[in-house]
Amino acid sequence: MKPCISQRAIIGVCGVISLCLLFVSGGYGGDASQQKTSQPEAIDSAMETMMAKWQAYASPGDNHEVLNPLVGTWSHVVKWWIKPGSVPEVSKGTSETKWLMGGRYLQHSSKGISMGQPFDGLGFTGFDNKKRKYQTVWMDNMGTGMMTGEGTYDPGQKTLTDQGLYTDALMGQRAYRGVITFVDENHHRYEMFSLDQTGQEFRMMEIVYTRTNEVEK
Repeated sequence: MKPCISQRAIIGVCGVISLCLLFVSGGYGGDASQQKTSQPEAIDSAMETMMAKWQAYASPGDNHEVLNPLVGTWSHVVKWWIKPGSVPEVSKGTSETKWLMGGRYLQHSSKGISMGQPFDGLGFTGFDNKKRKYQTVWMDNMGTGMMTGEGTYDPGQKTLTDQGLYTDALMGQRAYRGVITFVDENHHRYEMFSLDQTGQEFRMMEIVYTRTNEVEK
C-alpha cells in the first residue's frame, strides 16, 4: 500500500527544493548554461530522495506486525494492588483491539468495572519507524490525564515493554513500566509496575486477556 504523503512531507520537499534552487542559481556562481541543465535534475533528485524517505517512514512494517496477535475482541480479568502485599481488587470486563489508518496504529478500547464504578478506557499503540520505538497512549474515565510511554519488543521473551509517566491524583506524576506478554494466539497478559513509597518497584496491576473471537485481518 502506498501511503498518502502528509503535509509534513510536502513542507520537507519544498525546503529541499528551495535549497536546490539556491545552489543552482547565480548565488553560488558557475556557468549559466550548466545551471540551466542541472537545475531540473537537482530538483528531481531532491524530490525523489525526500519522497522515498517519507514513504519508508509512513509504511507499516514487521515491527507493526508484531502487534497483530492483539487484534480481536477479548474478555479480561483485572487485578489491582494498592500497595505491595495488599489484597488485590479483582474485576472483569471486555476489550476490542483493531488497526487504524492502514495498519499504522492499534486502537484498544476497554469497558468494565473499577473500584465499584463503570470503567471506560481507550488506548493507542504504534511503532515510530524513525525513532525505532513503540509508542503508547492511554486514557480512561478514572482521570483526566493521558499515560504515555515508549518501549521495545523482545522476540525471545515475546514481550513488549514500555516506560513512561502517568498522573496520580495524590502523588502527581509517577513513572511506570508496562509489559505485554504474548502467551499464545488466544491469550496475552499486561502487567503494570510502579514505585511504592520507599522507591521500590512493585506490580500494581495485572490484566489477563482471553480471546472471544477470531482475529480479523
